[in-house]
Amino acid sequence: MNLYKYLASRASALPEGLLLLVARLGAAAVFFASGRTKVKGFLTITDSAYQLFDSEYKLPLVSPWLAAHLATYSEHFFPLLLVLRLFARVGALGLLGMTAVIEIFVYPDAWPTHLSWAGLMLPILARGAGAVSLDWMLGIDRGYSKGSQGR
Repeated sequence: MNLYKYLASRASALPEGLLLLVARLGAAAVFFASGRTKVKGFLTITDSAYQLFDSEYKLPLVSPWLAAHLATYSEHFFPLLLVLRLFARVGALGLLGMTAVIEIFVYPDAWPTHLSWAGLMLPILARGAGAVSLDWMLGIDRGYSKGSQGR
């Protein structure tokens, strides 16, 4: 029990910023890597990506062409926000929305994977990017971190 108490006290002393950094980079890496598989060069969507959205990733109410563009650009843009620590909550919310769409319409049986992605994004949504971020320095997110009531 003493070892457990010691480890728990050490873990609880970890800075929130470090935990948010790991969450931001983890979520960004998953989605950015996926986005890079859909393009050649900078942001030219490949024919195989269009085919995926026409067959395997088929969404209701959205054309495969539009879905391919929205998903591919989102997989580049939202991770960039997380890495830059600018509007990090927007980045997390965008990726959380993508995760929900993937879970509901594309791979409903992959909920353990999607839950792990949500587990990375929810702390960012709740706490922001942390005190060492552009959001904080620009005063965008300063009043809403660490349980503050917006003051």
